[in-house]
Amino acid sequence: MTREEFEKRARAAKRAFKRSEPVSQVRRYIESIGEDVKVIRERDPAARSAAEVLLSYSGLHAMMVYRVTHALYEKQHFLSARLLSQWARFATGIEIHPGATIGKGLFIDHGSGVVIGETAVIGDNCTIYQGVTLGGTGKHQGKRHPTLGDNVMIGAGAKVLGPFTIGDNTKIAAGAVVLKEIPENSTAVGIPAKVVKVNDQRVEDLDQCNVPDPVAQELARLREQIAALEAKLADIEKDGQEKENDRQ
Repeated sequence: MTREEFEKRARAAKRAFKRSEPVSQVRRYIESIGEDVKVIRERDPAARSAAEVLLSYSGLHAMMVYRVTHALYEKQHFLSARLLSQWARFATGIEIHPGATIGKGLFIDHGSGVVIGETAVIGDNCTIYQGVTLGGTGKHQGKRHPTLGDNVMIGAGAKVLGPFTIGDNTKIAAGAVVLKEIPENSTAVGIPAKVVKVNDQRVEDLDQCNVPDPVAQELARLREQIAALEAKLADIEKDGQEKENDRQ
């Protein structure tokens, strides 16, 4: 094969690849929607059919638009990406910045009020409930939003603020405010959030509400100590009274 023939074939292959690339992107996009529908049906007992999920789930709609805006953002079409993302915000009540990086299997349940910042990173198979914010704490440049590992659950109304990492298999309870890194296989609750480890294993049997409260646990421990001290004081007083009676 001569050099001219080789270059001719290379140019033809390149043109064929460019023609097929949009088709591949559309195919991947459709496949991703199918995967999202499957995830929602697996995790939401209220999802009765694929058609119901596809037509009525705002979290799915927000993710469908996000994939388009993220592709535009990566190609540096920043204005188009932001305009489309803002339209999705008004349509779904969910604001996902086009610059955010989101893995497979994200389920945004109900979704109203969810905000995901520009430098946020979300791993695979995460679940986010309504009112969650993955935000920053200032105006500094660079990484300023949290990173979620795989299999992370963020409960309703929780706020995760700052450029730290939430470890794999971690649960953030509803209403918690997380301001520092949370290790993997943990549960964080409260304001500011405190960590409750469960045998250093993935939490399987806890939902976003039924999680341990370290403050309540500490108060219960203090009440037990006070009760024990009161009982001991009562015994001392009783002994003193008996001795006083014997002397009389």
